[in-house]
Amino acid sequence: MTDSSSLLEACRELRGQIDAALDRYSSYGEAVPANLAAAIRHSLLAPGKRLRPILVLLAAEACGCERRKALPAACAVEMIHTYSLIHDDLPAMDDDDLRRGLPTCHVKFGEATAILAGDALLAQAFEVLAGSELPPAAIAKACGELAAAAGPKELVGGQADDLAQEEKTDGDLNDLQAIHRRKTGAMFRVSLRLGGITAGANEAQLNALQIYGDRLGLAFQIVDDLLDLQGTAEQLGKRTGKDDGRGKLTFPRLLGREESRQRAEGLIDEACAAVAVFETRGELLRDLAQFVLARDH
Repeated sequence: MTDSSSLLEACRELRGQIDAALDRYSSYGEAVPANLAAAIRHSLLAPGKRLRPILVLLAAEACGCERRKALPAACAVEMIHTYSLIHDDLPAMDDDDLRRGLPTCHVKFGEATAILAGDALLAQAFEVLAGSELPPAAIAKACGELAAAAGPKELVGGQADDLAQEEKTDGDLNDLQAIHRRKTGAMFRVSLRLGGITAGANEAQLNALQIYGDRLGLAFQIVDDLLDLQGTAEQLGKRTGKDDGRGKLTFPRLLGREESRQRAEGLIDEACAAVAVFETRGELLRDLAQFVLARDH
């Protein structure tokens, strides 16, 4: 296992590469209305963990591929993720005014422009992926899997159920896990799979990556729920305590803090076991899983 300083240095390097590529992709010039371009760049280039695109790059590396080759797929994932955040923050959805330490897109640019910025990023993600240097069959597979992960059966469906759950007075662990395996987990799983597809991974490798992504995504959400109770807006770059104040179904609310933490630890153990097949090439994936468990922002 690498030490935490090595992991942090690797993540800093990868974030730099991802940020530079996102900057290039969103430097539209006169082709895009200035206000729309500013709104897109405000959200897309806001300082963030870049966890999902980092997972794309690390998965590709675990399967024996150069990280550089997976950079378009990594940026496509981040564009989908950013679009989802812009729309989730809207008054009709989660109604947030702070994201990544900055005013949310609709607060700064207005609701209409924020909606259009999200729409633009959703479309551009597939433009970027389709324009990559991957073989045509790999591009088709990657586009299909990313579309499914972002669509009504996964990300969007999970968000719809999450909103509907706020109007209910009951809910159990199965309901909660089903919501977050789609709302959060789908993008974790597809990030890992896109890295594998880029590398030409076989089905056994893709399955290992998918299991890792499933367990990591659910653990990430549990930690996120705990941080919403225990963290601060300064730490997280977004408002805290909102879920509890709205009576929203969360892991700590159902299980309590200690059992939630234990469940997250078990999921991280399963994630690490899944990528043991990659031996030393999977070390950074295992270290990143432990970092997700220990994060405070």
